[in-house]
Amino acid sequence: MAIQSVEEMVAKIFATRRITRADQGVLMAMFSGNNISAHDKMLINQIYDALTQGRLRVVE
Repeated sequence: MAIQSVEEMVAKIFATRRITRADQGVLMAMFSGNNISAHDKMLINQIYDALTQGRLRVVE
């Protein structure tokens, strides 16, 4: 898998309305790291909010 920016990954997730387990793992690893920008944290939180509201679907 090619390394993507958080913005590219989030754009793809919202465009397809789907997040894969692999996407989740990458985003969780990024979010738990200390070297992520406030903007990227905001984008990841948008994914979380969309998941909890049922606007995204988790796929394998």
